[in-house]
Amino acid sequence: MTVCHFLASGRLAWHALRCMAVTAVVLSGPLSLPAAQAQGTEQQLEPVVVTGTSGRERRIIEAPYAITAIDAAELRSSGPMVNLSEALGRVPGLNAANRNNYAQDLQISSRGFGARSTFGVRGLRLYADGIPASMPDGQGQVAHFDLAGAERVEVLRGPFSVLYGNSSGGVIALYSKPVRERRLEGAIDVGDFGMRQVRVGIETPLAEGFDLSARWSGFDIDGFRPHSEADRKLTSARLGWARGDDRVTLTLSDQRQNADDPLGLSRAQFDADPYQTTPQAIQFDTRKTIDQTQVGVNWRHLFGQGVLRDGTLSAYTGSRSVAQYLAIPPATQANPRHGGGLIDFDRRYGGVDGRLTFGWDRLEVAVGAAAETQRDDRRGYENFIGTGADQVLGVQGALRRDETNRADTRDVYAQAEWQLSSSVAAIAGVRSGHVKLSSDDAYLSNGDDSGSLRFSYTNPVFGLRWAARPDLTVHASVARGFESPTLGELAYRPDGLGGFNENLKPQTSRQAELGAKWRAGSVDLDTAVFLINTDNEIGVATNAGGRSSYQNVGRTQRYGVEIGGRWRPDRAVRVQWALTWLHAKYRDDFLACAGIPCAAPTVPVPAGNDIAGTQPRSGWAELAWRPGFVPGEFAVEWQAAGSTVVNDTNSDRAAGYGVVNLRWLHAVPLPDGLRLEVLARIDNVADRTYVGSVIVNDANGRYFETAAPLAGLISLRLVRTW
Repeated sequence: MTVCHFLASGRLAWHALRCMAVTAVVLSGPLSLPAAQAQGTEQQLEPVVVTGTSGRERRIIEAPYAITAIDAAELRSSGPMVNLSEALGRVPGLNAANRNNYAQDLQISSRGFGARSTFGVRGLRLYADGIPASMPDGQGQVAHFDLAGAERVEVLRGPFSVLYGNSSGGVIALYSKPVRERRLEGAIDVGDFGMRQVRVGIETPLAEGFDLSARWSGFDIDGFRPHSEADRKLTSARLGWARGDDRVTLTLSDQRQNADDPLGLSRAQFDADPYQTTPQAIQFDTRKTIDQTQVGVNWRHLFGQGVLRDGTLSAYTGSRSVAQYLAIPPATQANPRHGGGLIDFDRRYGGVDGRLTFGWDRLEVAVGAAAETQRDDRRGYENFIGTGADQVLGVQGALRRDETNRADTRDVYAQAEWQLSSSVAAIAGVRSGHVKLSSDDAYLSNGDDSGSLRFSYTNPVFGLRWAARPDLTVHASVARGFESPTLGELAYRPDGLGGFNENLKPQTSRQAELGAKWRAGSVDLDTAVFLINTDNEIGVATNAGGRSSYQNVGRTQRYGVEIGGRWRPDRAVRVQWALTWLHAKYRDDFLACAGIPCAAPTVPVPAGNDIAGTQPRSGWAELAWRPGFVPGEFAVEWQAAGSTVVNDTNSDRAAGYGVVNLRWLHAVPLPDGLRLEVLARIDNVADRTYVGSVIVNDANGRYFETAAPLAGLISLRLVRTW
């Protein structure tokens, strides 16, 4: 049809490759300033970040902690802006694996925090425009993040993340673009394996200090494995109002998603055919539907030049409904204790956070309080009806679970920054609160699983920042962190009796970090070394009768090195990299399950084993070049990771890998304020077969989720500003 026959059948990667050559000539012409900035042709200023309890804007070099900002141009060039994992490879210390399974969320861990999660995100705090995407019990998801409307994504790692409360081993925060002009855009993304997406958006200032932005996207994919189709509709809106010393922002997000689940593969299945689908996925029609809507408001008031500088108040509420069909045989569900093969819950959640900032000549103090609540009306059903020849699988059957789960947190926090001298500052903070987790069981024919637990915590942090030179900053910090068990981990007891798992303790950690940030003309370099000792690490205890229980497995230790940087030798060339080395080991012996059913753990796990799901080495690098004799920016990306153990016993591991991606990005000014942006990508150029993510400690031994093979993408975006 049009550019490079992007709708042609067959492997789109080869059309994308041809596009890089042909379209470069067709779309030649001078770049307008916005297009030039989108492609990184101008040397960018030091990014500004706001993540941190004080909420104050500061340049990255001034931040006394390890933090990385990914801007809109980097999000745009990394892919179709469907999965946050597309761009997070740029962040050292972070592992963000795309499962290529939209029935499960991304697998994200920071310095090992969150690695144990088999689904969703654990151990990290997630935010979108100040609204938590993490629940009070520590569960989280990022599928509703509107990457196309983001101005940047900030990733905070290390000790200062403990100021965000429970389960804050790191922080990922998305910030939407503010409205600066009237803007209308439409985009089409087409890729291999039936990937297609349509996006539309509008931004406009309004009268009386108001502004409005709204976006909608429709995404569909067939997938490269059988039974991996998915579709998602995402709507977001942002209404702002500013007058005098006040700024109010109202945000709305709505996600509707349907996805088939191809399940993981066993070692034998992966070795035989890594692109197959587990037969049980077809047999039981494993799938998941998600409906989520949330609304939030943020009000900021500036108090002027007095001691009280500003105040911020945020509030939000939302609902999330999930139905997930699992591949559990009817014979297994015959156990009267079993909760069924269909998970169905309706969640209501909300919260409020208020903060005041005070300032003196050399001292700035922020104090605040926050409350969050979560209520899950959780049901379980059999995933079949009938018996014998009349039995139908993959449908809603008889009720097997009916309970109400609640999680609530109440926190107060404070952070102070004291400028000791012109070059040295001390930063200290503390967050103290409690989390209450409870379950009220209404399905009593298999025992009463009601119960409640309350945990209290106080997370202190202290750091120093030394501006050794105008272009060099050194920082050091120490902290204590806290991570409660989730509602799912507390649901069942290891002894098989009814009630909450009252013997399960929260994880606590002691963290230390030493880092440096260097800005020397064309070179930016950020480094950090860290040490984390954890007590009462949480792991699997038993798995029998459809019930998984958890235990504390003792102490762990993690230490490592992170290096991130950028080099701009001239205006035409840009080099960027992110390297991580992580040592993550168990320090105590414990017992683990050998398989299912497992009524008691019997397999010894010796001290010194790797923590399942952690990657000892990972790296990402990019070489971007604007040759001048053809338009646009060409880039080569490299991403690699070491081997990853799949379970606590370290009996198997996913092999390490290295892949190369290519991209071309160009923008052309058109009449009447229009601009056409074209992105062409080829991912996994060598068509390498490898494991992209692992399902940690999977009870069925289906640990491996295959990464995408060679794949192409063509993205067209038409923008009009006035």
